[in-house]
Formats: sequence, C-alpha cells, structure tokens
Amino acid sequence: MVNEMPHCELLHAHPESIEKIRENMPDDDTLIDLSELFKVFGDSTRIKILTALSCGELCVCDISTAVGMTSSAVSHQLKILKNAELVRFRREGKTVFYSLADDHVGTILKQGFDHINE
Repeated sequence: MVNEMPHCELLHAHPESIEKIRENMPDDDTLIDLSELFKVFGDSTRIKILTALSCGELCVCDISTAVGMTSSAVSHQLKILKNAELVRFRREGKTVFYSLADDHVGTILKQGFDHINE
C-alpha cells in the first residue's frame, strides 16, 4: 500500500488563511533572489570558505591552506561569493583580504549548523 500525503477531505478554502499568506508572501522577484542566494549556499566548498572567513579576515593563500584547495580554486569560489554579496575584500599592497560581507552571513551559517545539529 502506498502512503498518501494528507489532504483535505472536502475541497474548500479557508479565506482567512489565504489572505494571511497573500499579505505575507514576498513578490516573485524577491523569491527568485532568495532562491539564488540559497543556491550559492548549496555548495560545500563555498560553505567551507565562508566558515573559514567566519573566523576573521583572510587572504587567498590563508584560505587555500585552511581549506586544502588551490589558490585558483579558492579565487573562483570567492568570485561567486563576492557576486552574491556574501564576502567583501580590501587591498593592502598586492595582497587582497577577504571577509564576510556582514553579520547576516555569519548568522545564516550559524543557524544552518544549529539546525542540522539539533
């Protein structure tokens, strides 16, 4: 026997529930933007880099050593993270230092780790 998903016995809507959803539902463009953000978080390599950066500002060489990747591979991932506005950078001479873009990025990581470790 195949388990069926629970469903309404009668086909009817609950207008109060529907109205509340419509009032709180973001527009399609916002939902697409959020989906794109989560796609960036959907790669374990990028999560590893973000976790390293949650410890503080690092140059590409330090990130590469910390996460066990080539500088080229790290640079590629940093470009994606930078385009998603999850990391920022600053130059000091010829060295470029990266950090999390803001506290929200660290919060998203922490909440994700908290959720999977429950």
